[in-house]
Amino acid sequence: MSTLKDQVKELAAAYFADTVSIRRHLHQHPELSFEEYETVAYVAEQLRELGIPFEPMAGTGLVGLIQGNSPSDQVLALRADMDALPIQEVEGRSYGSQNSGVMHACGHDAHTASLLGVARILVAMRDHFAGTVKLIFQPGEERLPGGASLMIKEGVLLNPAPQGIIGQHVMPFIEAGKVGFRAGKYMASCDELFMTVKGKGGHGAHPHQNIDPIAITAQIITALQQVVSRNADPRIPTVLSWGKIVGNGATNIIPDEVYLEGTFRTFDEDWRADAHQKMVKMATSIAEGMGAVCEFEVRKGYPYLINEAEITNSSRAFAEDFLGAENVVELDIWPAAEDFSYYSQAINACFYRLGTGNVARGITSAVHTPNFDIEERALETGIGLMAYITLRRLAAK
Repeated sequence: MSTLKDQVKELAAAYFADTVSIRRHLHQHPELSFEEYETVAYVAEQLRELGIPFEPMAGTGLVGLIQGNSPSDQVLALRADMDALPIQEVEGRSYGSQNSGVMHACGHDAHTASLLGVARILVAMRDHFAGTVKLIFQPGEERLPGGASLMIKEGVLLNPAPQGIIGQHVMPFIEAGKVGFRAGKYMASCDELFMTVKGKGGHGAHPHQNIDPIAITAQIITALQQVVSRNADPRIPTVLSWGKIVGNGATNIIPDEVYLEGTFRTFDEDWRADAHQKMVKMATSIAEGMGAVCEFEVRKGYPYLINEAEITNSSRAFAEDFLGAENVVELDIWPAAEDFSYYSQAINACFYRLGTGNVARGITSAVHTPNFDIEERALETGIGLMAYITLRRLAAK
């Protein structure tokens, strides 16, 4: 008699080709954040074919429900994001993007295809679980305010209310066939910084007649790094980076103003709020002291992502059982941000990494790059593991 694990693996193998086909369709038709109209229509059609009831949410998102054949108040949510990025994909792929300048460069096509594959397995195995599985197909992960925050506001964690939520994300630096877990704080909060330093421009040969915003900006940039090096608790990882500086002068022209954009990331909400105040006060005070004006805007982004210990450790144990302990790795903290963090701040959450790399085939490019791709073998791992974790957590008594 085959075990639950054997049955899931057989179904994952059976639905692998369909999952690849779905992923390639989505990859060819990427849509930007909050513009996933064709994508969500395609997902809706897939759910209809499976007989899964669903309802729209947050404009271009939807939520489906799969009931187990055993009654229970248990509810587990599974999440996939659907949006793509404004990146031009490299040429030459048979399944490459057909939408110029838009690409699934973060693997959200794989996430959506995987969740649809998981749905197929769970529909086929209703007798093996009790309660409800809530399928969350989410828009706008890549753009503030984050589709997760909008779906939560519209009640995605209610009616029925899940006791936990699980998400997976591609990881090109882990070989296909392997997965990674980390309990506790995992991904950083992420805030966008916008600063304008206004001085008085003029001829570069007469700096004494001007208020040089470039020199003042240089002082501010250097001083703000002390927020990280001298104000942050060294036990709390903190990153402050400026990625855009515009001062439209010339070799002999001091501009009137300098414009900057940057990012601030950390792993503690209290320190995050304190750092915002310190940065604004420091920048505006330096500018004022040198005769300039500094306008500093902090656009608060996603909170840090925390993996609750019980759901994460049990999911890891299920992964070791399903894949073998040698195929489950420990993740380090990751200072990138993900709007799955909103779910993790609201309910018990587990966000793990699905290995999608293949060094031998050269599939190693990082996400958010034109060369990004996945080893599609990983999709069989992805649908099988998420289904297995779900079935073990909602096991019929």
